Amino acid sequence: MKKNFCAKVAYFSGPFIVVILCLALASALSPVLAAGKLDTAKIEQLTGMKGEMNEKESVFKVTAPRSDVKITVAGVKMTPPMGLASYAAFMNAGGRTMVMGDTTLLEDQVNPVMSVALDNDLEVTALHNHFFWDSPKVMFMHIGGMGDEEKLASAVGKVFAKIKETSGGKGQIPTADLDPAKTSLDPKNIESVMGAKGELASGVYKITIGRTTKMGGHEVGNAMGINTWAAFVGSDQQAVVDGDFVMLEKELQPVLKALRGAGINVVAIHNHIETESPRIVFLHYWGVGSTTDLAKGLKTALDTQKK
Repeated sequence: MKKNFCAKVAYFSGPFIVVILCLALASALSPVLAAGKLDTAKIEQLTGMKGEMNEKESVFKVTAPRSDVKITVAGVKMTPPMGLASYAAFMNAGGRTMVMGDTTLLEDQVNPVMSVALDNDLEVTALHNHFFWDSPKVMFMHIGGMGDEEKLASAVGKVFAKIKETSGGKGQIPTADLDPAKTSLDPKNIESVMGAKGELASGVYKITIGRTTKMGGHEVGNAMGINTWAAFVGSDQQAVVDGDFVMLEKELQPVLKALRGAGINVVAIHNHIETESPRIVFLHYWGVGSTTDLAKGLKTALDTQKK
């Protein structure tokens, strides 16, 4: 482009004017050209992983095979090329950098790695299984982000580092020896914190908060399963809460940060329905602690939906 332009200017003007105009043009185009090129060496350095450039799509992808774990699926020995690898793909997006990726995690690694991703401004967009009958159980957490190339690559590098750090059973497994038949918690304590009433049945105190969306032009709500619920078991001092969070897409990241900030574990992020409007995301969670702390964590997450 610059060469053709300069040749035309040379024809109609003179060499001196050509030099001035071409220098000005080069100066003007440099930021544009630079913005469209990824610094692949810097990405490799910050992520700690070697990558490959897809020239056709201008995407640079770094991959971390999970060769450190031995996984079998229905008796079949799995290898990294069969879907046991974490990756992050980078591309230029209008002067900024976009990253999308998938992380391969054992159950005890999911929440420590998720916290690192969220704390470094990456989005966590899905959490689910890819296999049945896998031993040990493997989960896949999808991440994404848009912004400064170095910050994104650094964040991905910290995620990969946390995967290595928690490998070999060094993650987190929140456990509690509880039996619903022996539940002694005070429902009023939970109600006062969460600002919602529930029902106690068979040792389980459950609060349900409905929302609405539309499917096929018809409003659907609480009774159709569009709800956030929390089920508590145990005592006021030690309890377990499990449940489901219903969110608009824009609410997912704030809810995740609130739950992880309260030490509540996220165990799945996915859809339950299709073609709804507005789009609804569902999140399943598991928490261990006092009823007060658990209820406060859930209330904080609920409050993010009001902003």
